[in-house]
Amino acid sequence: RRMSVRIMDPAAKVLADPKAYSDEKRLLEALAHLRAHAPVSWVDVPPYAPFWAITKHADIMDIERDNELFTNDPRPFLEIAEFDEKQRAEREAGIGLRTLIHTDDPHHRDLRKVGADWFKPSALRTLQTRCDELSKIWVGKMATMGPELDFAQDIAVNYPLYLILTLLGMPESDFGFMLKLTQELFGANDEEMAREGSADASEAFMAAIMEMFAYFTKLTASRREHPTDDLASAIANAKINGEPLTDMDTLSYYAIVASAGHDTTSAGLAGGMLALLQNPDQLARLKADPSLMGTAVEEIIRWVVPVKEFMRTAQADTEIRGVPIKKGDAVLLSYVSANRDEEVFTNADKFDVGRDPNKHLSFGYGVHFCLGASLARMEINSFFTELIPRIESIDLAGDPELISTLFVGGLKRLPIRVTLK
Repeated sequence: RRMSVRIMDPAAKVLADPKAYSDEKRLLEALAHLRAHAPVSWVDVPPYAPFWAITKHADIMDIERDNELFTNDPRPFLEIAEFDEKQRAEREAGIGLRTLIHTDDPHHRDLRKVGADWFKPSALRTLQTRCDELSKIWVGKMATMGPELDFAQDIAVNYPLYLILTLLGMPESDFGFMLKLTQELFGANDEEMAREGSADASEAFMAAIMEMFAYFTKLTASRREHPTDDLASAIANAKINGEPLTDMDTLSYYAIVASAGHDTTSAGLAGGMLALLQNPDQLARLKADPSLMGTAVEEIIRWVVPVKEFMRTAQADTEIRGVPIKKGDAVLLSYVSANRDEEVFTNADKFDVGRDPNKHLSFGYGVHFCLGASLARMEINSFFTELIPRIESIDLAGDPELISTLFVGGLKRLPIRVTLK
């Protein structure tokens, strides 16, 4: 039997460094090096438990395809080891966060069915009208706020938030509160975004999630007493095998829809705006030919990669590219790396609004493919379709700043100067 050699390429350390995600040049150079020299690399960087970093597109697809060999449970994200253990114990005791991302089939499949109807094409056609209305409103706000504004904070975070919370049926008076909680959840690794007074990222995350749970507990009670025709009501009154969802499953479902349902799209919008500003030839191309909007949206999503990574755990001894992976080992799927894989994308480091085909992995692959992918595409398409024909002039008005993260994130600041028709 071959000895299992665990070699760590120093470049792989970036994958366990939240600050690396706020320095794109450093991150992308390290990932390009790994794809070429150590596509399966051991990463042992305390305070995180060790894992294998998977950086090639084909390997990530193979792992996602084999969801029995590689499971989401017990380690779906990269978190501080101690926090990870605590959350695992809480999930086993039935009191921990248990979203679609934390679960495997058959429970994952049953949970997906609860929300699936709300994201299918016929439901999205109804939402399209609301989406276009909101695009007009928020592009209009750009015109009145301007000429200088922070596109990330003033526009990109709000427009998708309004859409997803409308879908849930939440009152507009609660939107600001939900935005603050979401930013604290996904910004737990960022000194500026994390909840004040928290000792570390895990404490900051838990404080935000507890407050979110308290809010949704009340919402569930009200929707069970007075059902309505919104997604919140569908979640509150859902049944799996004839049984209502557990409190934890119900709250976890709200948490993922209310947070991931807009934070990822806002990262896509802001990142897409920056890509167009940094590639004025592509903005001009899109302006001259609006029929490119469909491929442009896919390229924005490939380029920005709002969800940076997910983890999987091997349920048996196996190997990837000849590297032995032991049962119980965790693997990190780097979507950022997959989307720049030279074997899959011609001129992978070029932003090309006409790129076709575009087999990016920003929405994942296989049974865990993002439930809201069509909605995210629709929102980005609607917004830029409204904005681009109205642009007279647009440029950067300062330095863009990315959030420090190990999971979801994008720009926290994008100062622009804009004149609209």
